[in-house]
Amino acid sequence: MATTITAAEVHKQYNEIVTAFRKLIPDPTLRMEFSRQIDGYMRQCALGVWQADNASAITPAHVEFYNAIYSKGAPHPSVLYWELASGVADFDLFQAPVFFPSLVQYDQRKGTSLARRFVDQLTLILLLFAAVDGVVSETEAGFVNACGDLLLERCPKEGPDRSRPPVKASEFITKTDQKPEKPAPQEEPAPEKPNLEEVLQELDSLCGLERVKKDVKSLINLVKVQKLREEQGLPVAPMSLHLVFLGNPGTGKTTVARLLAKIYHAIGVLSKGQLVEVDRSGLVAGFVGQTAIKTGEVIQKALGGVLFIDEAYSLTGQDSPNDFGREAIEVLLKGMEDHRKDLIVVVAGYDELMEQFIHANPGLESRFNKYFYFEDYDSPQLLEIFRSMCKKHGYVLSEEGVQWAKGEFETLYQERDENFGNARDVRNLFEKAVARQADRVAQLESVTKEQLMALLPEDLKEETEHADSV
Repeated sequence: MATTITAAEVHKQYNEIVTAFRKLIPDPTLRMEFSRQIDGYMRQCALGVWQADNASAITPAHVEFYNAIYSKGAPHPSVLYWELASGVADFDLFQAPVFFPSLVQYDQRKGTSLARRFVDQLTLILLLFAAVDGVVSETEAGFVNACGDLLLERCPKEGPDRSRPPVKASEFITKTDQKPEKPAPQEEPAPEKPNLEEVLQELDSLCGLERVKKDVKSLINLVKVQKLREEQGLPVAPMSLHLVFLGNPGTGKTTVARLLAKIYHAIGVLSKGQLVEVDRSGLVAGFVGQTAIKTGEVIQKALGGVLFIDEAYSLTGQDSPNDFGREAIEVLLKGMEDHRKDLIVVVAGYDELMEQFIHANPGLESRFNKYFYFEDYDSPQLLEIFRSMCKKHGYVLSEEGVQWAKGEFETLYQERDENFGNARDVRNLFEKAVARQADRVAQLESVTKEQLMALLPEDLKEETEHADSV
C-alpha cells in the first residue's frame, strides 16, 4: 500500500469487494438489507480512519475517495470540503453496522461464516481509505484493527473459517525510515497595485465599447463612494459586484474583464487582481464527485481576483440527467458567498442564452444584477482594429490595401449573422494576410525592410479572389 491509489481504483476495488461478498449471502432478505446499508456505513467508517490519521485538512484526494463510494444508479451529491472536514472532526465512535447481528444470527443457524468474512472485507476497504495519502500509518492501522477486533468478538465461536487468522491492518503499515521532509512554504510577494489612471487609459484606448467604458467608470464611482461612506460611519447598502457580460464573440469581453480585475485591485476591492478564465470544461467533470473538486480548485485559484466564465450558459444547457453543470453552479454560488469580499465572478455569453442562464437559478438572479452590453464592432471600428494589429506587429498597410479593407469590412458587417466573430474575424484576416505576404516576399531575390513590412491588396485577398481575377 505504499503506492498512491486513484479514486477510480478505489471505486473499482470497493465495488469488487462488496459485489463478491453480496454473492456469498444466500438469504435474499439479508442480501437486500446488506445492499441498502453498506455504502452509507463505509462512508462513515472512512471518517473514522481519517480522524485516526489526525487529518488536519481535507484535501481534494479525501473528497475524491469519499465520493468513490456511492449507490449504483443513485449517486450521492458531491460533498464539499467543509462538509467532509466537519464529518471527520465530529466522528465519535465506531459502531457495528445494523445488518451485522443478522449476519451473526444467520451464521449461528446455518453454520456459515458470513460475519467473520465481512470483518476481513471491512479491513480491506478501510485500508483503501487509509491509503488516500499513499501511506498506511500505525494510527490508521490501529483504528482498523480495533474495528475488526470489536466485530470479531461478536462472531460465532464456531465456524469453517475459525481456524484461519483474520486479516490484520498492521500487516499493511507503510515502512519508512523517516518521513519525507516537506519544503518550507514560501510566501508569495504581495502583488503591486496597478496605477488606476494607467489602467483607465488602457481601457479608453480600446476600440469602440463606449457604453461599456461608461458602465465601468460608473461602477468605479459607486465603489469609491461606498468606501467613503463606510469610512465616515454611514450606512452602506448591500452591493454585488459580480457581472454579466452580454455580447457576441470577439467584442472584447475577456479584455475588459482583465482590466476590471486590475481596476478592482487598484481601488482596494480585490487583494491580487488576477484574471482566471474558464469555460464549462474547466468546471465540469464526468465522474461523480469530481465536479465539486474541479470547481472548488478554480475558485481557490481565482481568490483575490476575477473569475471569468465564458459561455456560462452551457452549464445549464445540457439535457442529460447525468450532467454535472448544475452541480458546478451550486459550488460556484457557495464559493461566491463564502468569499464575497475577495472574489468577483463575471459570466459571459450571447445575450439571449445568458438571460436564460441567469433566470435558471434564483441564486444566480440574486447575485448577478449588473449587466454590461458589448455591441458588435461596425465596419470603421473593424478597420481600426485591423490597422492597430498591423502597427503592433510591424506591418504597413498600403493605400490600396486600406481601400480594399474598407470594402471588405463593410461587407462583413452588413452581412453578419450568428457566426460573426467581430475582432476574431479581423485577427483571422490579419494572420492569413501575414502568411500570404510571407509567401510573396519569400519569392523576391533581394528583400528590403519596406518590403518586409508592406501589406498589399493581394496579401489581403483570399486565393479564390486571385483565381477569379486571372
